[in-house]
Amino acid sequence: MAILVTPETKILIQGITGSFGARHAQLSLDYGTQVAAGVTPGKGGQMFAGTVPIFDTVSEAVRETGATVSAVFVPPPFAADAILEGVDAGLDLVVAITEGIPVNDMVKVKLAMAGSKTRLIGPNCPGVVTPGSGKDSHGGCRIGISPGYIHKQGNVGVVSRSGTLTYEAVWQLTTRGYGQSTCVGIGGDPVNGTSHEDVLKMFNDDPETEAIIMIGEIGGTAEEEAAAWAKEHCKKPIAAFIAGATAPPGRRMGHAGAIVSGGKGTAAAKIDALKDAGIAVAATPADMAETLIRHWGR
Repeated sequence: MAILVTPETKILIQGITGSFGARHAQLSLDYGTQVAAGVTPGKGGQMFAGTVPIFDTVSEAVRETGATVSAVFVPPPFAADAILEGVDAGLDLVVAITEGIPVNDMVKVKLAMAGSKTRLIGPNCPGVVTPGSGKDSHGGCRIGISPGYIHKQGNVGVVSRSGTLTYEAVWQLTTRGYGQSTCVGIGGDPVNGTSHEDVLKMFNDDPETEAIIMIGEIGGTAEEEAAAWAKEHCKKPIAAFIAGATAPPGRRMGHAGAIVSGGKGTAAAKIDALKDAGIAVAATPADMAETLIRHWGR
């Protein structure tokens, strides 16, 4: 069943004519994703790859193609407006791949989105993949920049703040014969649209997701909040990894949200909260899949 997107989901790509957006739009098409439209202001009426119509606005693209999800590959100064354009068009989901969106812009986006039907994934995230049943999971839905071929259709949900660690967890699972229901990269920025807890709730409600890998990192309290929710509500086995255990206190490491301050957000605090919730914690990134398999009893 998967969460957020299925192989039938029609997506549009904002920034499809830029080099980065175009490259990943083509990779999504090659994966079998239903890329229904592209959006680049001023280039309406053109075609991408000979099959994908380009529109000037998101609302026009939605009206003409029935797309319900957007991937945002728009440069940072314009990305907040691009997200809100998707909200105004009534999309179900906006996946913001763009890195470097000013925090103040994202605060304004969060306030503007309050009460809307649109869910935001990201920004600064690798996107969402629901693997298909074809060779190399072809025929699924790939939104963003994740390498499609590493995925395999199956029953493990993956949620992560780190793009690279998402790929590592997925590849570990696939090479061991365990497929994924949906893989969600929520991004590492301090102000984002969807949390670990949000995704855990969706996986918990998804009958085809039988087990979960959750990847976090130092900074903030999102992992502790997810652990507290899981302790009370989630009956599915969860394995976790927290990156940044050796980071010096007070220093930004990697993502904009990966900073420890005021005694909160340390790796130790997160690991303690996860273990208290009955979640198995991998000691290193190399152990993520094996930790889940042992905890799952498979």
